[in-house]
Amino acid sequence: MPVVDVKNLEGKKVGQVELADAVFAAKVNPHLLHETVRWHLAGLRRGTHKVKGRGEVAGSGRKLWRQKGTGRARVGSVRSPIWRHGGTVHGPVPRDYSYRIPRKVFLGALRSALSAKLAEEKLTVVDSWELESHKTKPFRQALDKLESRPTALLVSHAANRNLELASRNLEGVKLVHSTELQPYDLLRHDRLVISREAALKLSTALGPAASGGETLVSIQPAPAAAAEAAPAEKKARAPRKKKE
Repeated sequence: MPVVDVKNLEGKKVGQVELADAVFAAKVNPHLLHETVRWHLAGLRRGTHKVKGRGEVAGSGRKLWRQKGTGRARVGSVRSPIWRHGGTVHGPVPRDYSYRIPRKVFLGALRSALSAKLAEEKLTVVDSWELESHKTKPFRQALDKLESRPTALLVSHAANRNLELASRNLEGVKLVHSTELQPYDLLRHDRLVISREAALKLSTALGPAASGGETLVSIQPAPAAAAEAAPAEKKARAPRKKKE
């Protein structure tokens, strides 16, 4: 098992922690990372692009001239796509770009991203995120002592109001809960700063269970996928009406 030093917010070593081989020392799979990043970015797309078709542009439906005898081409409407200011054929319409990926692909990418951070020595484990104040300046100084520049991803396991307030205004710094960790965020930030409790929870949740299966961590889906799942869940839980 890989052994990582545990530091406090002063940057001093206060102990060590053993991490699971299956989570923090796994083989890095670039293909899984690529597929997961594509899935995450697709879920963030708004898909609000829209053009007007032939039936939506302004213009009369009157036939401009008679069908035969003028020597000109046949024209039925000024809204024809071949005319200026006419409708657009096969143009973009609002759509949802999100899709689903297998859960094993997501968890495999998460293990690969965590293992890559440890292999590149860009993983820092802190003893706890106990802050005396919610001020940003002392917290920035604490991150500098932990060598968390230029960008850092902070991972905590429990709710911490002071940590949320102190980190939300720092450029290049993002705070996530351990159950909301995404491979995209791990690849996007240079340094991973994780609490000791969160590191142990991830080792347990993402590692193989004693029965040979997997203990799955509760990971939130993409934003668009979550919106789709909500109505379906409500519909499934709705009570059935009795027949009179």
